[in-house]
Amino acid sequence: MTEVINETEYVIDEAEFVALADYVLTQMHVSTAAELNILFIEPGPMEDLHIRWLDLPGPTDVMSFPMDELRPGTADHPTAEGTLGDICICPQVAEQQAREAGHSLAEEMLMLATHGMLHLLGYDHAEEAEKEEMFSLQRKLLLTFLATR
Repeated sequence: MTEVINETEYVIDEAEFVALADYVLTQMHVSTAAELNILFIEPGPMEDLHIRWLDLPGPTDVMSFPMDELRPGTADHPTAEGTLGDICICPQVAEQQAREAGHSLAEEMLMLATHGMLHLLGYDHAEEAEKEEMFSLQRKLLLTFLATR
């Protein structure tokens, strides 16, 4: 179950993010009953989280906070229900990145949500091989989701 919480002035299509989460979790063989929160927050609270958890200044685009450390399942053995965790997205930072990348804010935030879900499922990009795997999977999941819309 995905809950979308918008604490900003930005208009967020909550149903689109719920659909994305359902799609990504299904593709990763995680129970769609797994609990996931996607929060859209202002730069100030995002900066507070960024400093507190990563000791880095300024707001960032997305942060993920895993709970039950669920991992991807397989078609034969999907991951059981549990609490996947929280994803915090800062639309103001995302808006600047979207402009620089030449695509819409909605596409940027869907990409960030996908990125956040992969982090919650244990993917990382600290090492080059991990980065290639994660970003390739992220791109595939987002593009196939958008193709279904």
